[in-house]
Amino acid sequence: MKTLQGPGLFLAQFAGDNAPFDTLEGLAGWAAALGYVGLQIPTHMPRLFDLEAAAASDGYCDDVAGMLADKGLRITELSTHLQGQLIAVHPAYDALFDGFAPEQVRGNPAARRAWAERQLMLAAEASRKLGLAAHATFSGALAWGFLYPWPQRPAGLVQEAFDELGRRWLPILDRFEDAGVDLCYEIHPGEDLHDGATFARFLDTVKGHPRANILYDPSHLLLQQMDYLGFIDHYHDRIRAFHVKDAEFHATAHSGVYGGYQDWIDRPGRFRSPGDGQVDFRQIFSKLAQYDYPGWAVLEWECCLKHPEDGAREGAGFIRDHIIRVTDRAFDDFASVGDDRERNRVILGL
Repeated sequence: MKTLQGPGLFLAQFAGDNAPFDTLEGLAGWAAALGYVGLQIPTHMPRLFDLEAAAASDGYCDDVAGMLADKGLRITELSTHLQGQLIAVHPAYDALFDGFAPEQVRGNPAARRAWAERQLMLAAEASRKLGLAAHATFSGALAWGFLYPWPQRPAGLVQEAFDELGRRWLPILDRFEDAGVDLCYEIHPGEDLHDGATFARFLDTVKGHPRANILYDPSHLLLQQMDYLGFIDHYHDRIRAFHVKDAEFHATAHSGVYGGYQDWIDRPGRFRSPGDGQVDFRQIFSKLAQYDYPGWAVLEWECCLKHPEDGAREGAGFIRDHIIRVTDRAFDDFASVGDDRERNRVILGL
């Protein structure tokens, strides 16, 4: 069995315009002081991390890794969540998602997608140079707008969407295979890969590609009222990244899973700081240890009530206290009588 690595922190929600949150070095010093030992780094903000430079230069990667090591930190994964979203965008969402892309490709879906594909290819190479095992991203979505089956979906519509999604991602997955890095899709509403059924459908379209894996975030499963613990039993062999994020769901007489277009504070399902919601993290950490999860436990902080810096401060200890240092022997080894085939045959009367 493997002991999970951590605590790690996803920096996307903490990056800002003021020190120490405006540079990677500043964020690293702040996170290290809170007790984090790993950072998941977003790659859509060049002032924090220059993806082009990382893919092209061993020296740049060495400098970043060295700076972090001086503070007792490692990179857990790079993230291309925003770029991955742009691999597949239904035209109804063009205006909303254009903001994820640089100005020169906005208003041009084909150019925007080409930019996003190149970003993923760069991320594969940067991850290889940094010696990382996994990468975090979103799948994008062509079928999400047709989630509810009314009006009735034409036969074959969903399958065509997933076939196209597979065609778009297959060359990227192949590049990650060449780099020796797992590509981990966060299972997330708004993405075509938002539950186990959709991930399994996608896996079929990419012919079970070995690099098509999962970023497990139980908060998104709880808010869909899924069995987030059973999900680990079903998909543990594909879980290669893990966001520690809490949530709560309290159905009301006037709103449920869909949320009624309400703000987060008023929705029945809300994200919360770890320990403030309903997710059973003790069981999650136990199952991941049981199944030899090889990666990091990374805090992704989102909460509609608590201040982010308080959430980050509490999150390091929360993760550290939940990591199970796995045993190197059975608890009843003291009573072992050894391995003796002949004795075993005598005991069996053979």
